[in-house]
Amino acid sequence: MEKYHDEIVLSAIALGVLLILRITINYLVLRFSRHQNKVAKRAKLIMKYVDITLFGIATLLGFAIWSIHPKDIGWLASSIFAVIGIGFFAQWSIISNVTSGVIIFFTLPYKIGDRIKIHDKDFPIIAVIEDIKAFHINLRTEEGGLHTYPNNMLLQKGVTLVEKGVETQIVEKNAELPLAPYEDLD
Repeated sequence: MEKYHDEIVLSAIALGVLLILRITINYLVLRFSRHQNKVAKRAKLIMKYVDITLFGIATLLGFAIWSIHPKDIGWLASSIFAVIGIGFFAQWSIISNVTSGVIIFFTLPYKIGDRIKIHDKDFPIIAVIEDIKAFHINLRTEEGGLHTYPNNMLLQKGVTLVEKGVETQIVEKNAELPLAPYEDLD
């Protein structure tokens, strides 16, 4: 433990400074947002950018403090990109679904309880997200049917968030469209 005493102290100091910097910037951004009547979502978006930047700085400081060589970082980065690349290449594989599940968790605006419409030409579906798992997503239709939809397919199809109370319908291929607004054209 004594061997790494200097590195631990420097890491703690760097982490403390970055944390104080984050709190200060957060306070200033929110104060500016309130003072200028800006949208709160925009302030949160700016804070995300600040957090990402500070995380990058913390990572670089950590590498410098602990004397991590660039070739070690290269091994780590190439391994991560290899797994992601394989996940995207193998569309129907388990790796693809797990990778898609991670992407859905971190980036997509859907969450458990949201009502969504999946725009699939062969099997359109309107359902509520009941659970998001590593390999698939559980969807519950209004009729009570439970559908398991693969995560990688969710990324490939168009998906719309549908607000509660908004009426939407799925038109079957051979069904006739209702012409109620245009019936009086004769």
